[in-house]
Amino acid sequence: MQFWPRKRASSTHARIRTWTPGKDAKPLGFAGYKAGMTHLIVTDNKATSHTKGEPIAVPVTIVECPPLKVAGVHCYRTLNNKPVLSTCVWADKLDKDLSRVLPLPKQSKTKIDQLKPEQYKEFRLLVHTQPRLINLKKTPEVFEVGLGGAAPQQLEYAKTVLGKDVKLTDVFAAGQQVDSHAISTGKGLQGPVKRFGVSIRSHKSQKTTRGPGTLGPWHGSFNWPVAHQGQMGFHQRTEYNKWIVQIGEDPAKINPAGGILHYGLINTQYMLIKGSLIGPAKRLIKFTTPLRSNKNIPKEAPSVTHISVASKQ
Repeated sequence: MQFWPRKRASSTHARIRTWTPGKDAKPLGFAGYKAGMTHLIVTDNKATSHTKGEPIAVPVTIVECPPLKVAGVHCYRTLNNKPVLSTCVWADKLDKDLSRVLPLPKQSKTKIDQLKPEQYKEFRLLVHTQPRLINLKKTPEVFEVGLGGAAPQQLEYAKTVLGKDVKLTDVFAAGQQVDSHAISTGKGLQGPVKRFGVSIRSHKSQKTTRGPGTLGPWHGSFNWPVAHQGQMGFHQRTEYNKWIVQIGEDPAKINPAGGILHYGLINTQYMLIKGSLIGPAKRLIKFTTPLRSNKNIPKEAPSVTHISVASKQ
């Protein structure tokens, strides 16, 4: 019941409500497009592993991460012990593709040099993706990214990046743990057997064998916790402590022969995440600093000896 109600997400990219505080004045998250999976041969560097120092195969997910463009700065004040958006400062030049998502202001009423850090509690970046750089689509995704440090440090950092690009290497490094937020693959309307795993009843059962059974004397209405058909998939989900195995700059080292199935070729920066990630190919996945990191995961990236670039056709 922790995932109730099981309805479709309101957007194709996740909504992040809280950001894990950080000491350094830099973005607390990034975003990239899921491309596909491959496998690596790495030297095991886990201290408690039986195969420490030996080569092992590791499945990884390829996430292409074109730079994020900072379109504005959100300034928050405190009202009833809650942050409330007070002012929005826009960059002088905005991308034309941004008008596909929201109406663009002709001119920002407030300049960033006019802001005083003592008047605000927190500053966040308003960023958008640049899918044109990877020939994926035209419409960008627009969202907020939190900043670490105190308010004066956040404002100084925001002044340096307003209207500019923020790269993946400015936020994360190889060997670091991250939390991934994404919208799962949609499966449409499904029955209770596939949706909740209820048992299939005897073939002599009344009316149906793939239903939840008798619901008691309700005559048409039923209690909401009862397993019934409904939407399956396209839900927002979070996976904790995903391990960044490698961050790469050269797409030639990761592109398989013939390209990645259902995606194509990698064109910009990318990172390899151990294991699988939520969602289908081409879906935007947001990564944040870990809420509670796993002590058993090494803090250093392993040495990669082989990357499989064999054709996945």
